[in-house]
Amino acid sequence: MKRRNVLLGGGAAVTLGACGASSKFKRYDGPDVTGVVVRKSNRKMYLMNEKRVLEEYKVKLGFAPYGHKLIEGDGRTPEGLYTINRRNPNSKFHLSLGISYPNEADRETAAALGKEPGGDIFIHGQKSPLRKDKGDWTWGCIAVSNKQIEKIYAMVQDGTPIYILA
Repeated sequence: MKRRNVLLGGGAAVTLGACGASSKFKRYDGPDVTGVVVRKSNRKMYLMNEKRVLEEYKVKLGFAPYGHKLIEGDGRTPEGLYTINRRNPNSKFHLSLGISYPNEADRETAAALGKEPGGDIFIHGQKSPLRKDKGDWTWGCIAVSNKQIEKIYAMVQDGTPIYILA
């Protein structure tokens, strides 16, 4: 009987300890993010409130970081004006915010090349937080650390414009 109580008590302690684990879903109670600016040339992303920078992050890009994304699989991160149009709380990259690529011009460019433009471009976290991703490694997405995407996910709402610059 004593052994059973010890086991049950230990199980309860582990369960209660897990309840104290922090959630990946954070709260944000600051100024609205009115835009996101990504400068590919210096690998930086800025969360903006009008003309004021609220947050600045180092980012990783597509493995072929120079130039605008033209077709599916080219490893480039798109350039231009898009919007944050969806969120994935169950992303295999921790959390992710969808970018509205491709737009009509992107589809036309790819069609002229006889190819598909691709899609599923996101701002996301890491697949493995223990792995230190060096260099640009995504297929065209914008990657940050898991801790950073938790904050970004809370701050940036669907419909927010994102300007991706060379």
